[in-house]
Amino acid sequence: MKLFLKYAKMWLKSQLEYRTSFILLSIGQFFVPFFVFIGMYLLFERFDNLAGWRFQEVALLYGSIHMAFSISEALVRGFDSFSSLVVTGDFDRILVRPVSTALQVLGSKFEFTRIGRLIQGSIIFTWAIINLSITWTFLKILCVFLMVIGGIFIMSGLFIIFATMSFWTIQGLEIANIFTDGGREMSQYPLSIYAKSIQKFFTYVVPFAVVNILPLNYLLDKPGYTSWTYAFIPLVGVLFIIPSLLFWNFGVKHYKSTGS
Repeated sequence: MKLFLKYAKMWLKSQLEYRTSFILLSIGQFFVPFFVFIGMYLLFERFDNLAGWRFQEVALLYGSIHMAFSISEALVRGFDSFSSLVVTGDFDRILVRPVSTALQVLGSKFEFTRIGRLIQGSIIFTWAIINLSITWTFLKILCVFLMVIGGIFIMSGLFIIFATMSFWTIQGLEIANIFTDGGREMSQYPLSIYAKSIQKFFTYVVPFAVVNILPLNYLLDKPGYTSWTYAFIPLVGVLFIIPSLLFWNFGVKHYKSTGS
């Protein structure tokens, strides 16, 4: 953790050297997804609900997934751009250092300009909570925090999995965007509005449902979702990082050096 914080501090200092650029990029990160939210608002202005879900309920999902994605993209950006280390042979140098390869790749790049998206998601998330008629308990407050934390780990796990594929493909796969950017866009809405096959895939394979529809049903006291166990179901998203790291270690063991 100490080394990770040193990496983060170093990157933050370097990015703040160009403060105007940092501020403008952060503003851009705020407004780009904000226009997506405006489109969502206009949709609900035309239709009162979406398969029974109100605008405030969907806004809660929007805010939570954008907060999770922004934090993950800021801190795990090294894995998103990992393929370049394989192509250039720089990963060989990482292998000879007495530090975890995952930690070194994690610290190879940070994108703190994602704070713009984080602020935007936080504002909408807070607005949604204020405007929802939720009977708050300690477990529900905990569940709200776990939704964001679970989302961070799911997104981070996906970045790690597709970075690992670079050991065999040399470069990152565009299909990764289906699960990262696509997963973010899809999780802005309750998974129950999608086809059953999609619901099952994003419940049992890539578990977005555990930070999406399941905890939302619990927060809203939907029939069949009142058990206290649903407050902790977003922790399944945290566990998603385990198979991701195991796959990473498998890829490292099968990496073939460039010889340079």
